[in-house]
Amino acid sequence: MKELLIAAALAALATPALASGNHAGGHGEKLTVGEPGDKAKATQTIRVTMKETDDGKMLFTPAAFKVRKGQTVKIEIKNAGTIDHEFVLDQEDKILEHKKVMEKFPEMEHADANSIRLPAGQSGEIVWKFTTDGEFKFACLIPGHYEAGMHGDVSVAGK
Repeated sequence: MKELLIAAALAALATPALASGNHAGGHGEKLTVGEPGDKAKATQTIRVTMKETDDGKMLFTPAAFKVRKGQTVKIEIKNAGTIDHEFVLDQEDKILEHKKVMEKFPEMEHADANSIRLPAGQSGEIVWKFTTDGEFKFACLIPGHYEAGMHGDVSVAGK
């Protein structure tokens, strides 16, 4: 009986990790938006600030940016807010899919090159090569943040 309870407890603990996979489209699949880039080949730096406002809104500044297909970009991200925020870059449908997963598992670990979670006052970066033209999104998927306005657009133009 004791072994059965231990096995059930271990299975319950493992379920969120197995059900959620990696964050932001990781799951071992290739991302349509691109791939991790080589910092030495970055041709542009985009500085993005994440913060919340006094009226309860949460936002990225800038809320949109444009790049070229094939371009490698260094995205410097600063959390100027007072709580944790994250930056996740992906297709809109993948962003919305992972938003639902984050609602179930808000403390999900981020191990993907297209995302970063930062505590208040911290900075980080993503180096990304945009391999596909089209319209993509970036968002904070911590529950409630997307709804408070924390999402933006990336336009990738063909060469």
